[in-house]
Amino acid sequence: MSLIAAIGRTPLVRLDSIVPANSAEVWVKFEGDNPTGSYKDRMAFGVISKALDRGDLKVGDRICEYTGGSTGTAIAFVSSILGLKFTAVTSTAFAASKIQAIRTYGADVLLVESSDGKLSPDLFARMEDTVSELVDTEGLFYFDQFGSPDVRPSYAVMGAEIAEGMDGKIDAYCAAVGTGGSLMGTIDGLLDSGVTPDFYALEPVQSPMLTTGTGGSHMVEGVALGFVPPFLDMTLIKEVRAIDQEAGFEMCRTLAKQEGLLAGGSTGLNVVAALDLAIQLGPGKRVVTVACDNGIKYLGGHIYS
Repeated sequence: MSLIAAIGRTPLVRLDSIVPANSAEVWVKFEGDNPTGSYKDRMAFGVISKALDRGDLKVGDRICEYTGGSTGTAIAFVSSILGLKFTAVTSTAFAASKIQAIRTYGADVLLVESSDGKLSPDLFARMEDTVSELVDTEGLFYFDQFGSPDVRPSYAVMGAEIAEGMDGKIDAYCAAVGTGGSLMGTIDGLLDSGVTPDFYALEPVQSPMLTTGTGGSHMVEGVALGFVPPFLDMTLIKEVRAIDQEAGFEMCRTLAKQEGLLAGGSTGLNVVAALDLAIQLGPGKRVVTVACDNGIKYLGGHIYS
């Protein structure tokens, strides 16, 4: 048995000390318990295993993808086990520990510079161009986290796990979106389990593409890529909410100190929104969100400095 078997079945944690009185319950799916500390392990294995099954990939082939770090780490991890090679295109704007993790799993890394250290639509476009060149000139297999039909189904089991863990009793689910694959896949799993809460998509107010149509520079890794998320199905979303990134970063620090939950910036956005929904819905209701990754990988960055 390999560490692939350790992907998934992560715990659901009920927040206690930071939830205001007379509010709904707030529960968090702690995805930091996956092997590389991120729910991206689910996607990496799902996409790669399906490609191997179809014959699109074979042992010894090289994968490429542009990534902020967590996806790259997950692909590198899965590749190391399944006998594949991986080239990650990433940037100096992302946590150095994430880039180091990708390399440690044996992958090659190409860095695209960010002049101001922030994430922006231009940066993502330059990263994508670099990957396109690798695919065209070297014939590498493009993982395609923004378009592969295998991305969304890879997260459906997370929704099924939440439905089971909450005994089907959920009134609202909220999550920040990057590609939208994790949110939509989780929704699929919940709906397939017969659970129909209201669904909320989140983004940083510093890059409000979904709420205003305009992207911008921000510092929340893994979300708000400067374009409309390709997997996002607005027919299933009740509302998109923009959350201040600084409130999210402060929430990260509060979660660590008062709930023992160490996570990254997107989780901070998620919990800020979940608490707002809990106040709005009131006692007797349940709000669920996700802690996307383990905050240990962010200790050297701006959130916890």
